[in-house]
Amino acid sequence: MNIPEPEQMDRRRLESINIINALRRGTVPAGGLERIAVGLDVEENAIGKQLDYVAQGGGDTKFIRGEYGSGKTFLVARALEIARNKGFVTSHVVISSSTPLYKLKGIYQQICANLRTSEEEHAIKTIVDTWLYSIEERLISVSGGPVEDAALEAATEREIEAALSGISEVNTALAAALRTYYKANNAGEFQIGQSALGWISAEPNIGRDFKQRAGIRGDIDDTIAFIFLRGLVAVIHGAGYRGIAIAVDEMETTQGLQRNQREKGYQTLVQIIDALDRGDMPRCYFLFTGTPAMYDGSRGIRSVPPLYDRISVVQTDSYRNPRQPQIILSKFDTAKLELVALKVLDVYAQAYAEPDRERVSHRFIRAMIKKITTRFGGRVDVIPRIFLKEFIDVLDKCELYEDYNPAEGYDFDSEHLEIELKKEEEAVMVVKF
Repeated sequence: MNIPEPEQMDRRRLESINIINALRRGTVPAGGLERIAVGLDVEENAIGKQLDYVAQGGGDTKFIRGEYGSGKTFLVARALEIARNKGFVTSHVVISSSTPLYKLKGIYQQICANLRTSEEEHAIKTIVDTWLYSIEERLISVSGGPVEDAALEAATEREIEAALSGISEVNTALAAALRTYYKANNAGEFQIGQSALGWISAEPNIGRDFKQRAGIRGDIDDTIAFIFLRGLVAVIHGAGYRGIAIAVDEMETTQGLQRNQREKGYQTLVQIIDALDRGDMPRCYFLFTGTPAMYDGSRGIRSVPPLYDRISVVQTDSYRNPRQPQIILSKFDTAKLELVALKVLDVYAQAYAEPDRERVSHRFIRAMIKKITTRFGGRVDVIPRIFLKEFIDVLDKCELYEDYNPAEGYDFDSEHLEIELKKEEEAVMVVKF
């Protein structure tokens, strides 16, 4: 039997199945987000223009602000998708108790661990290999003929030094680690090569053998983490990418820290903004997210006037201006959720089969939204994730069973959701007695 390989299947259908699978699990799809995005055209355009500037060697940042249910997570995912489509490497860091804002080493480590290209996740090895291969190719091209392995290796090592000369003036360890990685791979010493990548990524417990081979003492710490980030971006650009786009999510967790830790974290933001403006971090784009309390609360950004001055907005009215330092998201409403549902219908048609639009009519969608919001205090903004999970279930049943009529058969039973509710959802849920 001739079974088609996955790569021979229609890419649009594969992407559609991935979107539906993610919504079925209550997560944000890995790709194709523009197909279900609603009401973000202005914001996406502003972010796209920033990325175009960064791709030319600039550095820029944007702060996204919104309550739970405003779509921060979706916009971040969409922004990173736009960046990858423009040839950037991306990374998504979530601020937490284990990765607090004030610990630069932890943030750098998460950046390295989550590097992603349009083709691959956890892409640091591929990026470094591509960079080294491009150096070798250039050297061979310049020579005009075959080059002996020993000569090519020596020339490549010099090119590594030259490419990172600006970084090596401050710290020579990154170039030494990359040289060691290159030589170890050429010699088939892959364990040493893997240790080199681990050390560059600030992973803990890297073996002594690698450090002795590279002539390196110590590890990456908070004082040099962003110097290494600049070196990493040089490697990324040398590998043929436009730069890096980094999302730093859930900054509001910083408010729960002790005062000195909070202020140190906020000062980190000041340093990043100023470094971008000075041109010290070329080809870097930072996207930060937080709740309104993070920006305006007494334990938030307002408590550090130099930072608040840098990112405060000058005017808020009905004409939203996402070119300002902050993108201010409004809460999700019924009209937006209806539009998302209609877009999901189109995606489902690509993934499986055309849904029965009479059984899953616009009227039914409205009724379904009302049934769910009634159990959550009328709050549409907290239900999109739950609604979409339920909606996909309805579409599945309509496709699987010709006699299934959701207008008669569907009722929202929240009991099976209680173990998976997020705290914001649980807080407004109407309890039945």
